[in-house]
Amino acid sequence: MENISELLSRIGDPQKSFSGVHVAGSDGKGSVCACIHAILRSSGIRTGLYTSPHIADLNERMLADGEHVTDSELSDLAALVYPIVEEMGSQGRNCTYFDVTTAMAFLFFKTKNVEYAVIEVGMGGRLDSTNVVIPKLCVIGNVSMEHTEFLGNTIERIAFEKAGIMKPNVPCVTVNDDDVYDVLKRVAEERGTPLMRVLTSDIHVEESRSDGVRFAYKGADYNLPIPGRHQALNAVMAIEASRLLSLYGEERPLAVKEGLNFAEWPCRMQLVGDFVIDVTHTAAGADRLAADVAELYGEVVTVFGVLRDKDIDRLSRDLALVSRKVFVAPLPTERSADPACVAEAMRRYTADVETSGSVSEAMDAAVRESGGLKVLVTGSFYTAAEAVRHLGGMQKVRRKEGA
Repeated sequence: MENISELLSRIGDPQKSFSGVHVAGSDGKGSVCACIHAILRSSGIRTGLYTSPHIADLNERMLADGEHVTDSELSDLAALVYPIVEEMGSQGRNCTYFDVTTAMAFLFFKTKNVEYAVIEVGMGGRLDSTNVVIPKLCVIGNVSMEHTEFLGNTIERIAFEKAGIMKPNVPCVTVNDDDVYDVLKRVAEERGTPLMRVLTSDIHVEESRSDGVRFAYKGADYNLPIPGRHQALNAVMAIEASRLLSLYGEERPLAVKEGLNFAEWPCRMQLVGDFVIDVTHTAAGADRLAADVAELYGEVVTVFGVLRDKDIDRLSRDLALVSRKVFVAPLPTERSADPACVAEAMRRYTADVETSGSVSEAMDAAVRESGGLKVLVTGSFYTAAEAVRHLGGMQKVRRKEGA
């Protein structure tokens, strides 16, 4: 935290130029950010959005007033930030890649006169580069086992790291219960953080479609154009976050229903022609993905690329439940799992498994053998990125989905 704080200080502390909404969690935090961002923008608030990782291009990480940062703007931001990073490095204060992109995002928001910025935690929370902000509100979404080599090997330890974004007198919304909620509640009491818990029993999904979900919450009906039943829960956290923003000083009425109607978050069960593209890479996420795919599409042919530090056995088991056939592909990173090892894990649960030379090759092969079934492409942000490139880039993907 010392290096990111010093870097921001040397560029004028841009994080102090806007109000923040800080969002942590293991699964769905990006969707929560997208929903809050849409609500604030629909309410006439000049809003920024910082998320990670990107899928195809770095520009995806930073939005201001609905527009992604341009290549020219990124170049200008880097020209301002990088000399300071080099200077700090020469003094033995080495900034990480995420430190630098975070500083660039905050500077981008300042130059765009952003009023509110919705900021997604990169990993964990307590020691994340984004934790330099003093937000108006925090959200801690679903917490599950992830990044155990960095965050700890128990759910309680991981919950404690997520709880690190809590600040005194800054309200926090969460959805967790049992062991995780006990940790969050303890930290909230120690820090004087008002903690509000969403109850899943108050959420009633009325319709789950390939283009979104319709649900009821506390007597009101909502529509969200992001598919998957679990997205209703992410939307409700955004609803409660909006309510608390109003309660704690945001005087403008927030257009919650209107905002959710326009929320967009690519590669979350996104249907593009014959393909369903999804970035799921955790065990908890794969369980929900399998249930949603079964409900919406029945059986699919799956293209699966995964990083070696993920729970490959659990992911394989869940995906096998909806897969007639699986094509395993390597990813363009040294962190990629060996396709032969992944195929071996997958064959514990389904017999028809092949390896391919790339995600692109696997997608072509899957279409040839799909027999009219949809092709699910999942396992990692890297997998989704390769799928997007294969389909012609993010802009073409969005045009195909009608966005």
